[in-house]
Amino acid sequence: MLTLIKNGTLVTEDKSQVGDLLIEDEKIIKIAEKINHGENMKVIDASGLFVLPGGVDVHVHLDLPMFGTVSSDDHYTGTKAAAFGGTTTVIDFISQDSDDLLKNVKELKEKAASKAAVDYSFHANITHLTETVEKDIPLLVKEGITSLKVFTAYNNRLRLQDGEIFKVMRIARDNGILTMLHAENGDVIEIMVKEAVEAQHLSPDWHAKTRPSWGAVESVMRASAISA
Repeated sequence: MLTLIKNGTLVTEDKSQVGDLLIEDEKIIKIAEKINHGENMKVIDASGLFVLPGGVDVHVHLDLPMFGTVSSDDHYTGTKAAAFGGTTTVIDFISQDSDDLLKNVKELKEKAASKAAVDYSFHANITHLTETVEKDIPLLVKEGITSLKVFTAYNNRLRLQDGEIFKVMRIARDNGILTMLHAENGDVIEIMVKEAVEAQHLSPDWHAKTRPSWGAVESVMRASAISA
């Protein structure tokens, strides 16, 4: 199927110009000042409009169970909102609901497939490290998952210990996988939250006050040292 977008202001990485753009099977195959349209070609007149690449949101949480609640958007409402804002690809997170990482991937893919309004992919959270998980991490690549996320906060829930993060990073490195970090100091947060609650500091601003920015800096420095 050929689609011709005509007369739009085409925006690329280095310039903008009025012209035409030809798409075949979801791939741009030609950009020119004028492209003649033929039979069996869908034509869209973009006069007075900008034609630019869709945005990519690399961090979304859709239909995510978390600490007794669920994120407000599912894969339909969230991706529909993304499309209205010009975002045409989102990357969601796969929770480690079990030590069978491939099962977790399959379940979330099935959720998204019937609802998503834009293109999507996934990162995989690693929040509980076992020998089974270590063996499964390299298999994620064949499922299209090339990035992992580990946590230095949320003690006894999502956090991995430093040695476990080291193991994950090493496996990821050896298999061409990117490791991402939720960077906070979980031990400091636990202390500061306890003190705030005891002092009845319960207003929303204390969420930030119990999570000092220097804790994120320390966590990044620690993870950087581990990764070396």
